Amino acid sequence: MRTSESIAEIAKALATFQSKVKQPEKDGANPHFKSKYVTLDGTVKAIHDCAPSHGLSYTQMPVSNESGVGVVTIIFHESGQFIEFDPFILPLEKKTAQGVGSATTYARRYSLSAAFGIVSDLDDDGNEASESTSNKQSGKHPQMASDAQLNLINKLLVNVANTTGSTKEKAYQSLKKQMKKEMEWYTQEEAGEAIVILNKVLKKGA
Repeated sequence: MRTSESIAEIAKALATFQSKVKQPEKDGANPHFKSKYVTLDGTVKAIHDCAPSHGLSYTQMPVSNESGVGVVTIIFHESGQFIEFDPFILPLEKKTAQGVGSATTYARRYSLSAAFGIVSDLDDDGNEASESTSNKQSGKHPQMASDAQLNLINKLLVNVANTTGSTKEKAYQSLKKQMKKEMEWYTQEEAGEAIVILNKVLKKGA
């Protein structure tokens, strides 16, 4: 993360924004989990309805590397202060127009929601089959994987590819077979499991 020399004004504005913003309705459907989430349009509208009155604006720039595509999100304050968040990259099996568009949309929504504190994660009511035993016993719902976890998984996939003489895409396909789902839908616990799996592969190949 990169910021202006001082973030006193933007931090104050963000705190006020988060106390005033009207959280959007979950108007998107995830057929895999039979659950709902906040769409990119809903996230943007919630921010646009509240942010300007607190001197806040933002921009998102598309980025890509050998791993996939994503965005960099920057929040600005009318004082000139800013906060630039680390790139949020999603892996792609094939860089088709549809795949790039879908991944970029997800990255924009996820990154923007995290930056502004918008609640856009999946409803968990229909996700009991993917909850861990400990979560069921404690009554807690799983949280979606953090940016830090997903970024670490991306780095580990590159390391696995280099260590095994394969490609990142093949490493990801192998991981997906074991996890039985796309990385973008990992919960925090599932992301932890994926990290353990990849580290075991690296240790075995060392």
